[in-house]
Amino acid sequence: VTFFPAVLTLPAGSSATFFCNISMENDSGSEYSLNWYKETNHSQAQKIAEISRNNPQTKTEKYLLTNHTPAFKIEILNLDQNDSGSYYCGLITFFEPDKVMESNRSHLVVTAAPEKTNATDEPEMEEGSAPNHSRAVLVGILLLTGAVVLLIFGYLTVTYRRGGTIPHREHAALRGWEKPPMVSISTVDYGVLEFQWDQHTQVPPETRPVDQTEYATIVFPEEKPVTPERGKKHQD
Repeated sequence: VTFFPAVLTLPAGSSATFFCNISMENDSGSEYSLNWYKETNHSQAQKIAEISRNNPQTKTEKYLLTNHTPAFKIEILNLDQNDSGSYYCGLITFFEPDKVMESNRSHLVVTAAPEKTNATDEPEMEEGSAPNHSRAVLVGILLLTGAVVLLIFGYLTVTYRRGGTIPHREHAALRGWEKPPMVSISTVDYGVLEFQWDQHTQVPPETRPVDQTEYATIVFPEEKPVTPERGKKHQD
């Protein structure tokens, strides 16, 4: 019974393949089976799989066994670092004097999975991040533009509703002066109205009562443009 290859070094995640060859001098249809063993740190061997002479293939979650008499193949699937160790096969014959024959040992070394280099990682990061960055910048510009448009629209709306007087006053306040308002001043002129007695009904001097004078006040409103001097006087 021979077992090969003698040494295998493979990365994690891959598969390892070993072959076990048997040679029987008198193969007269005797029954036998083939067992597979694993040793870790020279500890006691542990049976991991089995296949019989008449079974063409056996598969488990971890191992795939194929019968190619007189060669048998074992595949260790989805390697991890716990699979490292020594492997061998054992032939068990029935109705023979020597019932158990073991093969030589082969050693399996499972290394860590290779990491991607920076040369391959950086372009992927740049390709994935560049569209996101451009999209974020575009959204920011659109939001800023919308905010400015809304501010301008609101300012114009308030100005229109107030008759357009606020901008001029604000501008004047910023410059430190404001045009004095137009003040309407009513003037009062006093006149004397004399009511004449009827000459035809004159009373004799001795009976005519004492002359009486009545006064009336008439207000004539008049709007006159007020100069800054008059406006200031008026305010005082």
